[in-house]
Amino acid sequence: MKIKLLVIGKTDEKFLEEGIQKYLNRLKHYHPVEFIVIPDIKQGGKYTADKLKEAEGKLILGKVQEGDYLILLDEKGKSFTSPEFAAFLQKRLNAVTTNLVFAVGGAFGFSPEVYQRANDKFSLSKMTFTHQMVRMFFFEQLYRGFTILRGEKYHND
Repeated sequence: MKIKLLVIGKTDEKFLEEGIQKYLNRLKHYHPVEFIVIPDIKQGGKYTADKLKEAEGKLILGKVQEGDYLILLDEKGKSFTSPEFAAFLQKRLNAVTTNLVFAVGGAFGFSPEVYQRANDKFSLSKMTFTHQMVRMFFFEQLYRGFTILRGEKYHND
């Protein structure tokens, strides 16, 4: 089983890309993790919000396999403490699932089809972050979760 993060559009800010790479490198020691960047829709600015979500949704769903456990990173999703997220990770890693797939939608969120396919929704915070920042925050929390599971000295309770 792999853990995947699907995102729409490349990371523009160098400092965020460096942070993402830092945590991806750290995660190599714990579990296979894949970062999948789905290119922005060409001329997306000409689309309505609903049409853009629909087009992005098709691209997201095209990357999700039938048995994958899909979790949307969504502001209306469940919130966890870091230890609770680590416990969730352990539970999913013990389950028979093809992949654990997390997705970050585009600027307008997810299409109804993506919400329908999703197995769960998680929120990283009640605050709003840019879609590019969420990537780094997610990988840091994933890393933190694995260090908690291994009893390492990264997370302080």
